[in-house]
Amino acid sequence: MEQFQQQMDVIGNNLANVNTTGFKGARVDFADALSQTLQGPGPGGSIQVGTGLSTSAIANQFEQGAITQTGGPNDLAISGNGFFEVKDPVTGATYVTRAGDFNVDTNGYLVTSTGMRVQGYSDTGLSTIGDIKIDNNGSTSPLASYSFSPNGQISVLLQDGTQMVRGQVLLQNFTSPTSLIKEGNNLYSGMSAAGPMGTLSATGTNGNGTLVTRSLEMSNVDLAGEFSEMITSQRAFQASARVITTSDEILQELVNLKH
Repeated sequence: MEQFQQQMDVIGNNLANVNTTGFKGARVDFADALSQTLQGPGPGGSIQVGTGLSTSAIANQFEQGAITQTGGPNDLAISGNGFFEVKDPVTGATYVTRAGDFNVDTNGYLVTSTGMRVQGYSDTGLSTIGDIKIDNNGSTSPLASYSFSPNGQISVLLQDGTQMVRGQVLLQNFTSPTSLIKEGNNLYSGMSAAGPMGTLSATGTNGNGTLVTRSLEMSNVDLAGEFSEMITSQRAFQASARVITTSDEILQELVNLKH
């Protein structure tokens, strides 16, 4: 019953995040608990009584979520494998995320909604990995506009007509993304355990997918599937409770036989 309650908690969290950008739902995997051996192997075979179940894993599901066009100039969605890498400018800690609802802060850095700086090529030569900055690169002419290309390159246009590639958003892919740890705010840690496939790289390399500009990846939670799981879990919980009640009634009958 405790395990089914835990499954209900996971389902509830999935449903609560059905509209969360880049959210990946989780699944509860059960395993049978250690059985009690009443008779060892012999002529009649062994006799074992199961003692219930345990939760073997709560695994994140990284299936692709639906990509919705938003029109936002800083919105990026990943179609396929890969994650954005972001860094906390205060602590220096790095995380990965599938949520591409980025903004440009007052200093020109491309950041998440919580101020994490997006990582990639931070120079015009596309050779240095660091905090991506969108500005005029020290020119005397102010920045007029900028845009992202499907390969992550950031093209800027200055007011004097000068055009340049200011940087490039890179992605990080993993051999075992289910090993990532949710940290809240659409962030994941535990990258080393997930097996990074090389360093940050461009789209289409190291198994990375492609970028869809002016779009966002929605949650991959399937409402119909979650409601089905909820009903199944609820019925299993009720059945387990009924087993306990019936077992108590049988034991009470046995006690009454002595009187």
